[in-house]
Amino acid sequence: MDWLKNLFLTQNVAQAVLLLAITIALGLYLGKFKIKGISLGITWILFVGIILSHFGLIADAKIMSFVKDFGLILFVYAIGLQVGPSFFSSIRKGGTKLNFLALLIVVLGCVSAVVIGLVTNTDLATMTGIMTGAVTNTPSLGAAQQTLTDAGEKSDFLSSAYAVAYPLGVLSIIFVPMLVRGLCHIDVKKEEKQLQSSEDVSNPSSLSIKVTNSGLDGKSIEKLHSIYKTPFVISRIKHTDGVLERAVKDSVIHVGDILRLVTLKEHEQEIILLMGEKLNTEEIGWDVDKGRLEAKRIVVTKKEMQGKILGELHLGSLYDVTVVRVKRGGTELVATASLQLQLGDRVIMVGSEDNIQKASQVLGNSLKRLEVPNLIPIFMGIFLGVIVGLLPIKFPGIPQPVKLGLAGGSLIVAILISRFGPLYKVVTYTTTSANMMVRDIGISLFLAAVGLTAGADFVQTIVSGGYWWVVYGLIITVVPIFIVSMIARLVFKMPYYTIVGMVAGSHTDPPALAFANESSETNLPAVAYATVYPLSMFLRIFAAQLLILFSL
Repeated sequence: MDWLKNLFLTQNVAQAVLLLAITIALGLYLGKFKIKGISLGITWILFVGIILSHFGLIADAKIMSFVKDFGLILFVYAIGLQVGPSFFSSIRKGGTKLNFLALLIVVLGCVSAVVIGLVTNTDLATMTGIMTGAVTNTPSLGAAQQTLTDAGEKSDFLSSAYAVAYPLGVLSIIFVPMLVRGLCHIDVKKEEKQLQSSEDVSNPSSLSIKVTNSGLDGKSIEKLHSIYKTPFVISRIKHTDGVLERAVKDSVIHVGDILRLVTLKEHEQEIILLMGEKLNTEEIGWDVDKGRLEAKRIVVTKKEMQGKILGELHLGSLYDVTVVRVKRGGTELVATASLQLQLGDRVIMVGSEDNIQKASQVLGNSLKRLEVPNLIPIFMGIFLGVIVGLLPIKFPGIPQPVKLGLAGGSLIVAILISRFGPLYKVVTYTTTSANMMVRDIGISLFLAAVGLTAGADFVQTIVSGGYWWVVYGLIITVVPIFIVSMIARLVFKMPYYTIVGMVAGSHTDPPALAFANESSETNLPAVAYATVYPLSMFLRIFAAQLLILFSL
C-alpha cells in the first residue's frame, strides 16, 4: 500500500505521466455523455484534473508547465495546418461580412470584460480568465498564461475563472441564437427549403450538351477555349454517328455532337446558351463504350508533384487522358490548366484503362505513401512558430512589448506554411486522422495540465465569491452574441444557420457547431464556422494577451 501511495503522491516524471493519463482517459469518457444533445466534450478533462488536484493528487509544477505549453503548441499548430489553405480565400470570397461580425463579437466581449472589471473592481487578469472561459476559447487561456509568465507575474485565479465560466459559456452560445430566432420569428424549415432550392454556384457542375450553335461547327476544343474565357473542361465527345471519343485540344466538334463537360455552376447557363441544348445525362449512355473509355479517381501521392501546375504535366498529350476535376479536402475544383496540385488531391481522369494506369504513375496513386507522416515541416514549423511567438512587438501606450506567444506564433506560422508551402515545394500534407490525432493529443495534454495545477484552490475560490464569475461570464457571452446576431439578421438578412455557424466560429466552439449541424439539413453552419474560425482564433489569442498586458 505504501508503494501504491508513493506512486501517486511522490512528485516525479512517472507520477506526472500517471496523473495525465488517468485525467485524460476519464475526461474523454465523461465527454461521451450528452444531455439534450449537448456535451462539454473534451473539456471534461479540465474538470477531472481540477477534481483530482483538489483531493491532493498534484504533479510537479515544472513538468506540468512543460506539458501545458507543448500540448498547446501541438493543438494550435494542427489547427493552423487544417485551416491555413482556406484562410485567405475565406476572407476574399464572401467572408468579409462574416469576419467583420465575428470581429465585432470579439471586440464587444473584450469591452464587456473591461467594463465589468471596472464596475466590480475585479482585476483585469481575473476578468481575462473569465472571458476566455465565457467564450470557450482554450488557446486564449494558454496565451494569457504565457504572457503572464513572460512578464514574471502570475495569477492564482486565471485557470479557476476559466473553468467556472466555461460550462454556461457553451450553453449560451447555443441558446442565444435560439432566442434571436424566436424574437425575429424565423421559420427555419421554410428558410432551409429556399436555400436547398438554390444551388451552390461555387461547385463544379457536370453537363451533357448537344451542339446546336452553327458558329461552333468545325472548331477545335483549343479554339473554343481561346474564344470563351469561361472555365470549362470537355472530357468526352459523342459524335452524330454514335462514336464516343476522349476530348483532346485538337478534337473538332460539329453541330449535333454531344459534349460531356464540367464547369462551375455559376457559368452553367452561359455555357448552355453559347453551345446548344442541355440533355439528360442519364439518357446519353456515356458508359456504353466502357471498354475504351473510363473515368477513375487518382490520388496525388508523389512529393515531387507538390505545387506542380496541372497544364505543365501534359497528361493529355503524353498519356491520352483528360483531367476533368480535382477534389481537395471537401471541395471540388474544375481542372483548369493553371490549377496547382497539392499532395492528397484526388484527380478524376477520363481515358482508357491502360492510359489512366500510365498517367496515375506520374501522380503516384499510392495511398500507402500518404500514411507516412511528413514530420520535418511540422517540427521546423514549430521551431519557427516559437521564434515568431517570442518576437517583441511594441505598441504605443502599452508598457511592455506584445508577444504573440507560443500559441499565436505557432498558429501564424502553421497558416502561412500550409497556405504558401506548396509554392516552394514544401510538403505540408497530413491526413485528416493524423491532424486530428495531433490536435486532440495537444489539447488533451493542455487541459489536463491546467486542471491538475488549478484545482487545489478551486473550491475555496468559488466559496469566496467566485460564483459571481458565472454571472460575469454570462454577460460577456450573451451581450455580444445577441447584439451581433440581431445585426446579422435584421441588417444583413443572413440565414439563421449561417448566423449560428458564425457565432460558433467566433467562439471557436465545436460543441455549438455540432449542435447546429444536428439541427440543420444544410451545410450552412459548417461553412460559416470555417469561414470565421481562423481569424477569430487569432483575435481571441491576441485579445487575451492585450488584456493581460494592460493589467500589468
